[in-house]
Amino acid sequence: MRRLFDDELADLDSSFTEMGELVAKTIKAAVQSFIKHDRDGARGIIDNDYKINEREAALEKKTFEMIALYQPVTTDLREIVTILKAVSVLERMGDQARNIATSTIRVKGTKHILSIEKQLGEMGELVATMVSEVMSYYVKNDALGSEAIAAKNHQLSNAAAQIRTEAVKGMKEDPELVDSAADYLVIAGYIKRIGDYTTDIAEWIVYKRTGKIIELNPGYNYFI
Repeated sequence: MRRLFDDELADLDSSFTEMGELVAKTIKAAVQSFIKHDRDGARGIIDNDYKINEREAALEKKTFEMIALYQPVTTDLREIVTILKAVSVLERMGDQARNIATSTIRVKGTKHILSIEKQLGEMGELVATMVSEVMSYYVKNDALGSEAIAAKNHQLSNAAAQIRTEAVKGMKEDPELVDSAADYLVIAGYIKRIGDYTTDIAEWIVYKRTGKIIELNPGYNYFI
C-alpha cells in the first residue's frame, strides 16, 4: 500500500510541476503577444486556456481521491494539501494570461510608447521566471528559496509603479496616447497579480516543508 501511495504521489507531483511550466510559458507568450500586437497569438492563448482548466480539475480530483483512499498524515498530507491549494492559484494565473490576451485583441490605440512596452516585456519575463522558480522550489522542497520569491515580487511592484508613472505622463502629454496608456496600466496590473499569486504558492511550499502558515504578501499591492 505504501509503495502504491508513493507512486501515485510521485505522479501527482509530476503533473503539478508540468502544469506550472505550462502556466509559465502561457504567461510569457501572452505578454509577448501584447507587446508585439500579435492578435493571432493572443487568440491561440485564449483558445488553449481550457488546457490549464482541465489540468486543475484533474489534479484536484486526484488529491481528493488520494486523501479519501490513503488517509495520509503529517508530511504526506501537507504535500497533497499544498498541491490542492496551489493548483487553484496556477489556474488563476492562467486566467490573468487569458486577460492579457483579451486585452491584446481589443486594443484600440494607434500610438504606442515603446519604452513602456519594453518594460512590460521585462515584467513578463520576470514573472514567468518566478513561476518556473517557485515550481523548482516545490520539487526541491526548498522553503528558503520560496521565501526569496517575495523579494522578486517586490521588484515587480516597483516596475509596475514605474509603468504607471510613465503611462500617466504619456496621457497628459499626448491625448492620442490615452488608449494605449490605459492598456499598459491594465496589463501591468495583470502581471502584478500573477506575481502576487506566485508568492501565494511560495507560502504553501513553506507550509509543505515546515508545517507553518506564513504571510509573504502582507496585502496585495494593486496600484490600479
